[in-house]
Amino acid sequence: MLEATGITLFEHSVLSFKNYFERESFLFIIRDKYDTKKFISEKIKKLGIKYFDIICLEKETRGQAETVFLGLKNIDDNESLTIFNIDTFRPNFIYPDLESKGDGYLEVFKGSGDNWSFALPVDKNTTLIRETAEKRPISNLCSTGLYHFDKVSDYKFAYLNYQEKPECEWEKGEIYVAPLYNYLISSGKKIHYHLIKRDEVIFCGTPEEYNDLLGM
Repeated sequence: MLEATGITLFEHSVLSFKNYFERESFLFIIRDKYDTKKFISEKIKKLGIKYFDIICLEKETRGQAETVFLGLKNIDDNESLTIFNIDTFRPNFIYPDLESKGDGYLEVFKGSGDNWSFALPVDKNTTLIRETAEKRPISNLCSTGLYHFDKVSDYKFAYLNYQEKPECEWEKGEIYVAPLYNYLISSGKKIHYHLIKRDEVIFCGTPEEYNDLLGM
């Protein structure tokens, strides 16, 4: 496992949520290859996460959204859900006021390019979202990869609807999380964005980003 500043990238990512290690439940969804489960179990113990579960998938999925869906099999539908990428760091993450975020939110920063998930607000005076898109720049609000759903049942509803679409209509040929919000929006749910500064998030999913991290 790659390291930076003396700890693994896995630890860097999970440490984003250290403020919640003693009170929130963490779910790690993995493929158990190369002793992945053993590695993660050891790191979870080291980090001191109190409540957790590890779900091992037997085969590759059709995208992050399916990975999450399969991992939620034994999770109560009324629980809330926050999704985060393991190749991203959010040092000292704190939830925003969730009561103001309606039925869910995407965390975003102002950026450019077409390699992000995007959120388009209803208008410039609100954080309500009209539409989300994957690798299609419909605005300058780029997702950090952190997605929140007020209820697991909402996520399942959106996923089951999206995966019924012909594969040729899946954005970029996979089932990503961001586009699922469109089903909730069209059903009357209130989805918001939460804006942070670009330097509050660190991406480490490519060799270039990893080298940049080592140079920080």
